[in-house]
Amino acid sequence: MPVMPDRWIREQAREARMIEPFVESQKRDGVISYGLSSYGYDARCSDQFKVFTNVDSAVVDPKAFNQASFVDRAGPVCIIPPNSFALTHTVEYFRIPRDVLVICLGKSTYARCGIIVNVTPLEPEWEGQVTIEISNTTPLPAKIYAGEGICQFLFLRGDGPCEISYADKAGKYMGQRGVALPRM
Repeated sequence: MPVMPDRWIREQAREARMIEPFVESQKRDGVISYGLSSYGYDARCSDQFKVFTNVDSAVVDPKAFNQASFVDRAGPVCIIPPNSFALTHTVEYFRIPRDVLVICLGKSTYARCGIIVNVTPLEPEWEGQVTIEISNTTPLPAKIYAGEGICQFLFLRGDGPCEISYADKAGKYMGQRGVALPRM
């Protein structure tokens, strides 16, 4: 499974609308970088955030998630409380080819501050805005910047198309826009 280069990512973005909107080159002047890189694409986080709060001392249950556990915030900056997390989504909308699996890694600028980004793999033929979990592992409040780079996506191309894609399974997170909370 080779990691696909910038040339291939650019072609897929133009011809197959794999990433929209697509930024042709890395933008980095005064911002956390985003856009096309050598072997990946650095996506931006939106200005919509769901910040985890435990006001009601709720139990986190992925099978019955209580939406009241989040406080909605919108704006150019999000402050994540110490030892907490927030959800946001990418500015970009992704359409993954049938023979590609996408892996996401957090930006080193955030990681070096104790801010960890988690995204599960984007499966073949999945499409949507990606929900991103941002954990503040520090004992201090952490600042996240909307419209700037939050993570890098690496595109791994298989030897051929898979037998059953995410679209074939009618996956529960298909076509999502905005932040998608846990679903059963």
